[in-house]
Amino acid sequence: MGYRQAAVLTSVSFFLGVLFICLNVDYRVLFTPLSEDVIKDGLEFYTTFYNAPAGIKALMHAIMGVGIIGLVGKLHKWDESAMFFDGSSLAAYIFALAVYLSVGVPASHTVAAPLPELTRKDQVEALRVLSAGNTIIIVLLGAVLVLQAGEGYARRIEAGAAAAITPATSKPAPSRPQEAGEEATEESKKDQ
Repeated sequence: MGYRQAAVLTSVSFFLGVLFICLNVDYRVLFTPLSEDVIKDGLEFYTTFYNAPAGIKALMHAIMGVGIIGLVGKLHKWDESAMFFDGSSLAAYIFALAVYLSVGVPASHTVAAPLPELTRKDQVEALRVLSAGNTIIIVLLGAVLVLQAGEGYARRIEAGAAAAITPATSKPAPSRPQEAGEEATEESKKDQ
């Protein structure tokens, strides 16, 4: 595994870890009856996330950038494996970032620091949208991990096939030139 693959796997795994922590709240918001306790827990959890120090937010965004740089760097090789696996991984990663920027950021702002004209009902709806967006991002980042594992598997299969073909096509050169009579005798021995 190279540095580019390590950058991709590290950034994706980091964000999956963060999102699995959020899934404790998201699951209750999306898949259980919405009680006042569930809403209160969700609002408090995402308010804490939203009010995190700027250094933590900068670190998270830098790790997002590391993932993109790793995937673009892997595409530089531009063989069939890179086009399929890394290109698809890059598309899924960019789509996950688009969901984060277009759904996650505005919804978390509505949950944690709503505008004066927004009601509690608007906050609850934003909480549900944020939870759904996080679930979509989990699926997309999981797809990136599966594609990266598939690429590694495909490369191992390709290397094994290439190794199996190489000895069959290359015939070792004899150490000394054989005379015509010796060659015929050796071939007749092999046939017996």
